[in-house]
Amino acid sequence: MTDRADSPKPVFPTAIEVDDFRANLAAVRARIDAAATRAGRDPGEVQLLPVSKTVPEERIVNAVAAGCRTLGENKVQEAKRKHDALAHLDVDWSVIGHLQTNKAKDVAAFASEFQALDSLRIAEALDRRLQAAGRGIDVYVQVNTSSEDSKYGLTPAELPDLLRQLPAYSSLRVRGLMTLAVFSDDAERVRPCFQLLRSLRDRIRDEDPDLIGDGGLSMGMSGDYELAIEEGSTCVRVGQAIFGARATPDSVYWPS
Repeated sequence: MTDRADSPKPVFPTAIEVDDFRANLAAVRARIDAAATRAGRDPGEVQLLPVSKTVPEERIVNAVAAGCRTLGENKVQEAKRKHDALAHLDVDWSVIGHLQTNKAKDVAAFASEFQALDSLRIAEALDRRLQAAGRGIDVYVQVNTSSEDSKYGLTPAELPDLLRQLPAYSSLRVRGLMTLAVFSDDAERVRPCFQLLRSLRDRIRDEDPDLIGDGGLSMGMSGDYELAIEEGSTCVRVGQAIFGARATPDSVYWPS
């Protein structure tokens, strides 16, 4: 098997109309359910988070009409623009990409969830802004399970210390852990990333369950979410399989 960058890209037809989105959502949900069933899990345990990065607002309107109620975005500026433009819709926003402290104010203003918490400095900045706004958000702590320098996230060794300090920031509701697997089509390279996150969650939950909240595992994207579910994912972040292939390269949104 080869890295995805060297492999033929999967075909993700672009969804335009409401019926297109309904069909894509149903297809992804069916695959989620099948993966959970194979693993002996309840499919209802797995949340589908549609990721709308690069998708224009007019298509997002149709995705929401098709049933999307929470949308994930990587870049804060893009997420804020869409939130403001679509404020009339019944939709929550989850920020799933790396956050700089100077963007904490924006996230605190509109996001219901932040899935990429990876430093005490970000926790402090977010909490300060959230306290001022009188609100709180759900957070996942990001762990670098692939040991790649190009990826954000705590090392497994750094995770327990950060979790022990997070209760001091009362506006942050810890829901679990998040990771990005190695970008490869080789399941034997991808699977260990998911297995490591699950083992970290299990160890922390055994030692001090209060630190890990619901113990959720946000792992798996369009190319590997079924594998992630087999390894215990409770939230899969799926973009292209719902919205269609992106013209913008992943390097714009993820470290390369």
